[in-house]
Formats: sequence, C-alpha cells, structure tokens
Amino acid sequence: MALKSRAVVIPRKHVIELREVQVMEPKTGEVLVRTAYTSISTGTERMLLDGRMPHPALLFPVVPGYETVGQVVQVGPKVSKELIGQWVYVGGARCFKGVNPAWGGQSELISVEADRVVTLDGIDPTTGVVLALAATALHGINIAHLKPEDRVLVLGQGIVGQLVARIAKLCGAGFVAVADRVPVRLKHSKADQVVDVSKESLDEALPDGNISLIIEATGSMTALSGALPLLANHGRVLLLGYYDHIDIPYAPVFMREAEILIAREWNFGPEGELPRARDLIASGKLDVSGLLTHRVPLDRIQAAYRLALEDPTCLKVVVEWPKLHSNGHNNGHSNGVSHEATHMSAE
Repeated sequence: MALKSRAVVIPRKHVIELREVQVMEPKTGEVLVRTAYTSISTGTERMLLDGRMPHPALLFPVVPGYETVGQVVQVGPKVSKELIGQWVYVGGARCFKGVNPAWGGQSELISVEADRVVTLDGIDPTTGVVLALAATALHGINIAHLKPEDRVLVLGQGIVGQLVARIAKLCGAGFVAVADRVPVRLKHSKADQVVDVSKESLDEALPDGNISLIIEATGSMTALSGALPLLANHGRVLLLGYYDHIDIPYAPVFMREAEILIAREWNFGPEGELPRARDLIASGKLDVSGLLTHRVPLDRIQAAYRLALEDPTCLKVVVEWPKLHSNGHNNGHSNGVSHEATHMSAE
C-alpha cells in the first residue's frame, strides 16, 4: 500500500517543484520517518538540475536529497517499537512509486531500512542535517590515512571544506591550512592558517610548501591544478568534491609520485562514519556551530535552492518541513500538489 507524501521533485532540467508522491509503507525490517528538516547538497543537486548527473541517478522526475532528519512514526515487522518517536538521520531512500528516488531524502514521509537510519542520541535535530557531509569528510580522512606529521591544505571553505579541516586537526594533523576566495566563509574557518586567495596566492601564503595532503573540496580542477606545485614528494591528493571529469596537469603529480585518492561516501553500519560523526558532534569535539547559516520553510523551497546554489555566504541551509498537528494536518498545508515551480539558474 502506498502513502501520499509531499516531496521536492525535479521534473526536468533547472526546475524545482513541490509535488504529491506515493511512498510505500514500511516492509519487514523498515521504518517510516516523518521529515522535520532537510538540506541541499550543492554539488550533487546542482549537477542534477543541470542534467549532468550520470545515469541512473539522472532520470526525471527525480526526488533529490540525502540529508534528512525526522522522527520514526511507524515500524514494520521485526523492528523494535522502541524506535517509534526517536529522532533519526536518514541518508536517502528508494521507497517511491512513479518517480525516480535518486537519493530520495526530500520527502515528507520516507520508508527506509531500519539499519540505515542513525539515531541522533541527543544531538539537536536541526544539527543532524550535517551528519552526511561530516561523515563524508571523516571517510575522506580515513581514506587518506592521516598521520601526525602531515601538513594538510584544504581547498575550499564551503561546508565540506569546513568540516574536513576541523576533522583533520581533530584526527591529529600536524598543520592544517585552508584556502578560499570568499571572505565570509573564511570567517567561519578553524585552521592553523587561513588563506584568502583573492588577496594572496597560495605560493605566497605557503612559501615552504611541503604539503603532504591536499584535500580538494571546491569541485574545481582549476583550483587543484594551481595547488599541486605545493605538494611534497609522495604526497596525497584527496578528491572530496563531485566532478564532471578529472583534468589535472600530469607533471606535478608524476614528479612527486603523488597518490590520488577519491572519497565516494561514508560507510553505513554501526561502525561506519555516520555514528562516529554523530558522536564527535555530541561530545563537542567536532564543533559545527555557525555552519548552519540559513533556515527556510518548505513552502519557499525555490528560495532555499537559490540560497544553496547561488549565494556564496550560504554554507548550509536548513529546510523546515511543516509540523504534524494533532488533527493530522500539516500547518494548514493540504496534501495536494503544489503548483509552485521555478527555473533554477544553477550556474
């Protein structure tokens, strides 16, 4: 049996809509989550809107999103009822009829395997939307085999760059520098050295070079190419963005026998990076204060996408979903299809 749910849908390139979709009820081993907060991943969702995401993710109409926080409202057979009412993070789902889920997180209701949700365990629910990218950053640091003597350079101080710089220092890096050209982002940065590349070059800021690990978090091959001369012999390059293609000069990586590393996403499960990131935030070791820069209600979802994709001052936007009232209605919004749609200039 299918349930009716409001969802964010991309029906074609550069268009965002709120639609009514059908969500399958939870099956054996699954839970049903009612969404309270979501966020927008600028890299993947920009590529979806531009029609550049590889198949099968690019199959319109599509429900995007993998940064969802909500409460468990129903459990399927063989799932403990103790989960009902708990706040959880959901990294997307494939529970829809008639639309491609892609990641499927931008939906009012989500059915998902119980072992793929992460209980927040005391973390503020709003903060829970950063778990996906915190876990991705932590996964990247794990792949890079960070060592105490490492000198790290993080390119880009968007949300991923902010998180990975903090995690690198937390995991014992000897020196962490960060670079960006947007001053308001750099004001949030936490590192041993903060470089505004609109005012000075990386060569000028880091004349000693000898960077053992470059972490690329801008999504720009141009930014990475400019930093490669700073790399030490046998240095590593970690790609933490999402790219159309890899295009870097060969000579700098050849001469240094550099290692190119790619972080796809976090590992699921109780020993994976999602619960570890949650625990780091809960303990206060990973400070994410100030990184959630904007809050937008669901009925202004187009404005939320414009903020996330076009405003460089926006590190992370929280989309607030309507609360369920005791009469079963959502803050006066009907369950019908919203006729709002907008063309997004994702440039």
